[in-house]
Amino acid sequence: MLALFFGLTVIWSAPQAARAQTPDDQEAVAVEDVVVLARRSGAPMWTVTRGDSTLILVGAITGIPRDLDWRPDDLEAAAARSQLILTPQVGEASLTDLFRVIWRMRTIARMPRGQTTADYLAPEWQARLDAVMADERNQGWREKSLLILGFDLMQDKAGYTGRRGGDDAMDVIRRAARRARVTTRPVGTVRGDELIDSLIEAPQSAHVPCVEQAIAAAEQGPDAALERAEDWRARRVAEVVASPIDRALNQCWPWGDPEIAPQLHQQWAAAIETALISPGVTMGVAPLRLLAEEGGVLDGLEARGFEVEGPEWRADAAPAAAATAPDGPQNPETPAG
Repeated sequence: MLALFFGLTVIWSAPQAARAQTPDDQEAVAVEDVVVLARRSGAPMWTVTRGDSTLILVGAITGIPRDLDWRPDDLEAAAARSQLILTPQVGEASLTDLFRVIWRMRTIARMPRGQTTADYLAPEWQARLDAVMADERNQGWREKSLLILGFDLMQDKAGYTGRRGGDDAMDVIRRAARRARVTTRPVGTVRGDELIDSLIEAPQSAHVPCVEQAIAAAEQGPDAALERAEDWRARRVAEVVASPIDRALNQCWPWGDPEIAPQLHQQWAAAIETALISPGVTMGVAPLRLLAEEGGVLDGLEARGFEVEGPEWRADAAPAAAATAPDGPQNPETPAG
């Protein structure tokens, strides 16, 4: 389970001007280069400018199918031309923490003795779960912890591959940063003992919302993850956020944990605030839902008066935006967005 958390970009060149460029001109061109490259990849991204600070927020998802056709080379090139890249949080785990996980694995992975999913799910949800699992010969799933069952449903029934899928935005950007020697910095850390405590001490009832959304994803069938990834590539942001898989990931550990989740949100908020007063181009690679959910990062930036440039992210505005904006990668020679 800890692996679920700890596991938790063609270069476009501006034409030369007839006159010599000033440093300000060169900086403006460099920023525009990065923005155009990032947009061409198809990954949802937004830019916010404040004085001489430019923040590029890339909305990432995990579970990209290996055969999904998108343009990671463009995103890789954009990342290589940024001054700083902000990455998701890391967990600080010691050997003691890992031994605790091993020692308490049954508590994490199984129901309390004598209990089953029916002891926690409402009859309607239990019936839906029974229907999803009707072809399972082994009935051991009834005694799995709700958290483990939720992830199993997403992976086995809805096609969600997690970190085992194809390259996602975070994979691409980390690789580009290493090659170009661009500084990367996690937006924060979470102590291993806190993570493990949240796994061990949370009652089964705390994971009911996770399982309910995972059941909804499983009901969509094995193409659910592919549909979500295609919406992501086409920058249909509201559809991704509304997908059962994304809803489930938001309800499941660690983002659904009442102690851990606020830390994750606060650390991203602080890192973004710092980026907006730091000169140059900062790229932040954040979970798409964190950025685009109602009351999320993008809503907060706009409410403060910043101009947020990028694809529409609100569900109520998505149809109007779709009528005027391309849904996905266009002609490979034409920058999209």
